[in-house]
Amino acid sequence: MAQLEELDGLNRKLTVEVPKDKVEQELNEAYNQIKGQVTLPGFRKGKAPISKIKTLYKDKVHQDVLQRIISENYTKALQEHSADPISMPKIDFDELKEGEDFKFSAEFEIRPAVKLTKYEGLKVQKEKLNLDDSRIDEVLERMRADRAENTPVLEDRPAQTGDVAKIDFEGFIDGAPLEGGQGNDFELELGSNSFIPGFEEGIEGMAINGVKELDLKFPDEYHAPEIAGKSVKFKVTLKALLKKSLPELNDDFAKAMSEEIETLDKLKERIKEDIVQGETNRIDDEFKQRLLRVLVKENPVEVPGSLFQEQKQKLIQDTQNRMAQQGMTPDQFEEYKTKWDADFEDTSRFMIQSSFLIDALAKELEIKASEADVTNKIGEYAKQMGLEVDKVKQFYDTPERRSQLSFQITEDRVVKFLKDSATVTEVEADKIEDVKIS
Repeated sequence: MAQLEELDGLNRKLTVEVPKDKVEQELNEAYNQIKGQVTLPGFRKGKAPISKIKTLYKDKVHQDVLQRIISENYTKALQEHSADPISMPKIDFDELKEGEDFKFSAEFEIRPAVKLTKYEGLKVQKEKLNLDDSRIDEVLERMRADRAENTPVLEDRPAQTGDVAKIDFEGFIDGAPLEGGQGNDFELELGSNSFIPGFEEGIEGMAINGVKELDLKFPDEYHAPEIAGKSVKFKVTLKALLKKSLPELNDDFAKAMSEEIETLDKLKERIKEDIVQGETNRIDDEFKQRLLRVLVKENPVEVPGSLFQEQKQKLIQDTQNRMAQQGMTPDQFEEYKTKWDADFEDTSRFMIQSSFLIDALAKELEIKASEADVTNKIGEYAKQMGLEVDKVKQFYDTPERRSQLSFQITEDRVVKFLKDSATVTEVEADKIEDVKIS
């Protein structure tokens, strides 16, 4: 006998009672199975009295029968009540005793009911692609800067912002040499803010062959915590002044960039194509997210608490790993996590809701990724990344990754359906409105 109780939200409690005769049957079968397998001193195999078997193997039998009774009856009870758990059950049970009924309960969250109210003709804003020629000029200037050469400053003058100073330097904290705080013939662009505050400013105004001591302080948030906030003295010798000489923008410069490009105009065209492609991809990605947010807004889905916490922690961990690669310390990330907690929660809810809706729409529209689709997608990825197909196939050789790829293919097709049926309005980037999901 099983009863299903509705708790708060998507939480359910299943209470199952197993009659004593069923318990007795399970126990007897377990004891008899052991009896037929073991040999006890003084008895032939399979001839030991059941009372002796019960004395020696009671704990093991009760544990095995307990697990089997709960597993079998939990599954039957779910089927009886058409319950669809989405989380692992929290099991609570009585002691298993011979001659008595056995009762246990299981608390879990169920999959939310997804009601597709509106998914065709969604009204969505999309950023209008605008390309200012200044973007091309910016890329060209960066290319020139990457190929700049340092040449000597010929005029007799002190160091100034924009110069490249060739220096020797030594750092000291409390009179002791600073580990890693020395350099010879180091080329430092003044004004680049490459060193701690005050260092580059201290060199400005120095004459070649001049020596100067700089009394500075490491920032409180310095990436090396052992010296953060500490006072430091640098002894600096200015050995030479250089200036960056940028190559001229002409056809020769363009040819140096690529054997396939012969003129500066062709280089500009290639840069424009790359910018357009990059901006188009960015706009499409943002449009997809906005489209799915509109879908979630029009078709609200209750979020299971267990999935929400799991998704939020995964999102936070992924963000922390990415930030750590960019130099963010654990303490700095703790501040970041606290500041953006509401965004982590909003994104986590959205990801869960949109995945439920995509799954429901795929069923509604009879969209499914076949094995051939998965194989073709692996081939596409291999071509894009310039890798052998077998290597990419090996990466997707686990059930989890293959399932993720299958879902991605399905999602792409569902999103295409939504795009094709949506009412799209192109607007300037600063005019796009946020899609608020309650």
